[in-house]
Amino acid sequence: MMKQTLIASAVASAFLFSSATVLAEDAAPAPSPLTFNVGVVSDYLFRGISQTHGDPALQGGADYTFANGAYVGTWLSTISWVSDYTNDGDIEVDLYGGYRGSFAPDWSYDVGLIGYLYPSHGAANAFGASPNTTEVYGSVGYKWLSVKYSRAISSHFVGWYSSTGGDTKGSDYLEANATYDLGNGWGLIGHMGHQKVEDFDPASYSDYKIGVTKDVGFGIVTLAYSDTNAKGQTGQAYNWPSGNFVAGVGSTSDFTDVSKGKAVLTFLKTF
Repeated sequence: MMKQTLIASAVASAFLFSSATVLAEDAAPAPSPLTFNVGVVSDYLFRGISQTHGDPALQGGADYTFANGAYVGTWLSTISWVSDYTNDGDIEVDLYGGYRGSFAPDWSYDVGLIGYLYPSHGAANAFGASPNTTEVYGSVGYKWLSVKYSRAISSHFVGWYSSTGGDTKGSDYLEANATYDLGNGWGLIGHMGHQKVEDFDPASYSDYKIGVTKDVGFGIVTLAYSDTNAKGQTGQAYNWPSGNFVAGVGSTSDFTDVSKGKAVLTFLKTF
């Protein structure tokens, strides 16, 4: 009788423990659809090109993801390349929205629209084209690999004119990205891309990046090396002023190569 009682008690205890575990899991709060991120970077590179003339940048953003896979978000960074030309406009504000999901085991996709905005930008260069840019994009991923295509639908792409002084609508960027988990918080990242500026070949180029990431508990630290084959010597497309530029004067003493290779250190916190 005692043996039967012990067995019955054990079964009852197991059932109660299992029930309590299920209730605890049911009571656990669902992940918030709203997330925030803040970070600092030793040099803000956009497709391999420095946006801060080699100086650090503060960055941050917010994202809201709906249950059906749709999302909207915004991201901001300090910059200098616009104000270097116009003495005004030291913030980049990105606004975006899209839809992401999966269509087979280990396969994913993402399509959307993004606007790169530069409040109080003045003119982007001596000729006056707006740096504000709108792109549509789409990507397909398999496990830790992905391919993404972006195409400008605004009249100009980040302030570039065509070789004949017209618009650069249709400029596009094709990229391949890899993010590989090594375990214990470590990861490897790789990137290759090609930027085509419509009807202005001197501004078209390819870039690559390779680096390592580490989850340190309170954020992610990344150290990566990035380089391009863009032309940044005197008189070439990516030889940009570092400030105090006066259109028409012709001096290039403060101009430097913003496309050269460099190592970049980044810290990112998401919550």
